[in-house]
Amino acid sequence: MNAPLDMALQKIKHYCTYQERCHAEVRDKLYSFGLHKNEVDQLLTQLIEENFLNEERFSIAYAGGKFRMKQWGKEKIKYALKQKQVSDYNIRKALASIDNADYRKTFISVVGKKLKTLRSEKNIFIKKQKLKTFLQQKGFEIKVINEYLKQV
Repeated sequence: MNAPLDMALQKIKHYCTYQERCHAEVRDKLYSFGLHKNEVDQLLTQLIEENFLNEERFSIAYAGGKFRMKQWGKEKIKYALKQKQVSDYNIRKALASIDNADYRKTFISVVGKKLKTLRSEKNIFIKKQKLKTFLQQKGFEIKVINEYLKQV
């Protein structure tokens, strides 16, 4: 390898070590170093072989983080992973890694917090519509939302 490529490899290894990255982020970063397509492909291959870059590991970490920290639902996580050009297989794996019991607890917690802010709303239909809209924005599935709203 030549010197600029070695330097780019060291920089990108540090970039990947700092936090899990998807392939698209790393590719964009390598292009920002002014590298050409064949050099970028060569470095990406090396990063994957040396396990600095692992899309499955990234997608599971990303989904878990967004779920725990931001309390996102599976739909929003799926959309965000698609934006990061993660494969459908790895998206399914990431969503499957979220524990169903934790997901349900988080859903109920988010509903409870939102209902506290909707206390002043007297019209039950408007209240339900506002709750439904909010839960959709958080990324919870329509099926789960409607199931909950039937019980209320």
